[in-house]
Amino acid sequence: MDTLTTVLWFLVALCVLVAVHEYGHFYAARRCGVKVLRFSIGFGHRLFKWTDKRGTEWAFSAIPLGGYVKMLDEREGEVAIEERHLSFNAAKPWQKIFIAFAGPLANIILSVLLYWLLFAQGTVGIAPVIGTVEQGSVAYSAKLEPGQEIVAIDGHKVSTQREVAMVLLGRLGESGKIRFSVRYQNSDLIYESEGRIDKWLQGEENPDPLKGLGLEFFYPPITREVTYVSPGSAAEEGGVKVRDIFISADNVPLDSWETFRDYVSQRPGQEIRFEVERDGELVQLDIVPREYKKPDGTVIGLVGVSPKVEDYPEGMVKKASYSFTQSFIRAVEETQETSSFVLLSMKKLLVGEISIKNLSGPIGIAKVAGDSARSGAWTFLQFLAMISVYLGVLNLLPIPILDGGHIIYGIVEWISGSPVSEKIQMIGNQLGLAMVLCVMVIAFYNDILRL
Repeated sequence: MDTLTTVLWFLVALCVLVAVHEYGHFYAARRCGVKVLRFSIGFGHRLFKWTDKRGTEWAFSAIPLGGYVKMLDEREGEVAIEERHLSFNAAKPWQKIFIAFAGPLANIILSVLLYWLLFAQGTVGIAPVIGTVEQGSVAYSAKLEPGQEIVAIDGHKVSTQREVAMVLLGRLGESGKIRFSVRYQNSDLIYESEGRIDKWLQGEENPDPLKGLGLEFFYPPITREVTYVSPGSAAEEGGVKVRDIFISADNVPLDSWETFRDYVSQRPGQEIRFEVERDGELVQLDIVPREYKKPDGTVIGLVGVSPKVEDYPEGMVKKASYSFTQSFIRAVEETQETSSFVLLSMKKLLVGEISIKNLSGPIGIAKVAGDSARSGAWTFLQFLAMISVYLGVLNLLPIPILDGGHIIYGIVEWISGSPVSEKIQMIGNQLGLAMVLCVMVIAFYNDILRL
């Protein structure tokens, strides 16, 4: 069922993003007087279609992994004399540029609108308060301490854990100084410190910036009290109830949830006698942890319970509300920051500061789509906004076959006064296709390895 849900939400996201992108091309073509023959979501056999009064066929095709807008073009077939002025190749250079640019622009506009909606609902984040610092790490050399709140990194102000992660991701693969501005809670004094990084996390697959610094954020303590018992689990069969507190296992005291978890995971299939506190009384329960095989082949024991987590201290949960205008400004800023991050990541991939192992293809994107949908509507909309930025920016890269390549062709025609020859365009498109296919093969390979 999870796989089906993942595929379904991936297709929903893909259809929305492709429809918006292709509508940008369609709208621009119509505005420039170019006749559109077909607007298709997907490729291959057309499952259903209809034709509007201006002769454009609207279709949904069998392979929904993209889409296209087919325009009247003398290079692709014979065009009647009376319609030649409606063909794409007859359009002015600036019109060709506008038509190519309109697709990515539509994706950028969609991102701004989605972020606008998200910011209008207000935002909630967790303050980046340091929980632990590993000795000998970058954070340790920068003299960061538990209890401090990070307020800026390299001069970039941060107020939530997510913002810290985004700034740190921008330093992947780099060498040099990394500067921190911190303060102690309930204090306005700012302390400056710095550490050094050397080709930081270069070549790492799925790099963890916080772990790379040697620090962890503060999280509320996890208690030994049960808040959820999974139906049909070993815990339910053994008689565990919500609000039970685990006291001991085989007469071994359990002083923390981590102790309980480790004790259970090391005894798959073995009966354990637990002592729990229930309504002020001690109760003994015999439970046999179920065997669970991890992706690396290790077998651990699970009983199927979730613990109670204490609330964050007052002031650590940061809520922000925005007016209608402020929401729009924040949406534009978020879109711009995401666009910059995409370009920076591309640059780091090209120069080897980020490993190509981190490239993801449709399988990886589908997984994120499914996970975000299961987390709620707002999370899914945030995913859509982010991917729409990625789609828009990547399509503007000056690579033949992408929109950016067509824009280059239009600029060359505008400057030289004559279109790029069909032979050069064909060679360029073949090279562009080869580049895109190579990237897709690597991305698919990475996705399969992660599976």
